Amino acid sequence: MSLSDPLGDMLTRIRNAQRARHAACVAPASKLRANVLEALRREGYIRGYAQEDLRKGVAQLRIELKYLDGEPVIKEIHRVSKPGRRVYSKIKELPRVYAGLGVSILSTPRGVLSDAEARAANVGGEVLCRVF
Repeated sequence: MSLSDPLGDMLTRIRNAQRARHAACVAPASKLRANVLEALRREGYIRGYAQEDLRKGVAQLRIELKYLDGEPVIKEIHRVSKPGRRVYSKIKELPRVYAGLGVSILSTPRGVLSDAEARAANVGGEVLCRVF
């Protein structure tokens, strides 16, 4: 199966699993997906993730979802930069998500960072997704 937007697919899997109140979900593994999950873990939106090898050369990411009092921690998760329309932002022009309550995930020259980390490092980049 060919995916035109692998990151968007992973975000949709997370969104659907949280709506169904699943404890975990799986997605095909890639470096970009793992880096985005690491940023989400650092920001406290997921409990963790692990890479599982299915067979030689094929791996998947097992994502442990986080809930607070039975409600999903992630209320909204949206893909911003898509294959058909890339969105880049200078750090000074990066809008705050819900007045700072949410987080944007950026792909920068220093790796995949949250908006707070990117502001601290003073680097802009491609806005991959927004999470609230």
